[in-house]
Amino acid sequence: MAALIDVILPVFLVIGFGYLAVWKGYFSDAGVDGLMKFTQNFAIPCLLFRAISTLDLGQNFDLALLVSFYAGALTGFTAGLLGARYIFGRDWEDSVAIGFCCLFSNSLLLGLPITERAYGLSALEANYAIIAIHSPFCYAVGITAMEIARNRGASVVALPGKVLRAMFNNALILGITLGFIVNLGGIPMPAVLTDAIDLMVQAALPAALFGLGGVLYRYRPEGDMRTIMFVVAISLVLHPMVVWGVAKSNDLSDAALRSAIMTAAMAPGINTYVFANMYGKAKRVAASSVLMGTGLSIFTVWIWLAALP
Repeated sequence: MAALIDVILPVFLVIGFGYLAVWKGYFSDAGVDGLMKFTQNFAIPCLLFRAISTLDLGQNFDLALLVSFYAGALTGFTAGLLGARYIFGRDWEDSVAIGFCCLFSNSLLLGLPITERAYGLSALEANYAIIAIHSPFCYAVGITAMEIARNRGASVVALPGKVLRAMFNNALILGITLGFIVNLGGIPMPAVLTDAIDLMVQAALPAALFGLGGVLYRYRPEGDMRTIMFVVAISLVLHPMVVWGVAKSNDLSDAALRSAIMTAAMAPGINTYVFANMYGKAKRVAASSVLMGTGLSIFTVWIWLAALP
């Protein structure tokens, strides 16, 4: 019960404040759009830039950690893709969008604050190692699969260019890339610049959580409930279970295991709706999966916190 009250509920209360503010008309849809644009295009890219630019890459980029987490993510994508196609009879493009919902966990807006509250600020280094390649990896998988589905029988020569253009139009990936450039290049950062970026970073997570509540109010579940619950089950149960199994076989440290499971156990991220909207496929499933998964993760995260060492 202490984990629920001290770790999980404060994060979901901030989301709830955003939901309530939009529901009662205290915060407009335009305000939510502006807030989410600020967090996703500016504040969170700054957070990722600072985290990656100062991360000890040699110490924290543990191959066993990354293999454990992304084995679970790819399992979720495959299960979502094939389930949507062969269980629910969706076309291949819809199936890719649904698979993406099972691939992209909410590593930033939920994974970071919950891990920090549960295990402390120092526990986030493994989270950042996962997040450093999370968006590039997931978008590369999703965009490649979607372009193959959309262009069946066409030449694959143009495929890498399409994937790269779509990826580098994403501000999160730009922030991560710049962080790697500064880190690997040993580029010194003026204190006045890092102080300014740190001010942006302080606003990133609380503003994004509040904005996420407003976004979730818009996308209440409508139809497709069996498909939505299928996505939620893969995201909240299958993904972290696979990560747990692979991590145990890889003898991950307790700290790395916690970060891997806490990231894998999160609900689908809002980027799943962004991806679905980008292609105009399975938008209702994506939006409702974010909402339902976020609500149900209150209970599943509580269980995972109790199970972790």
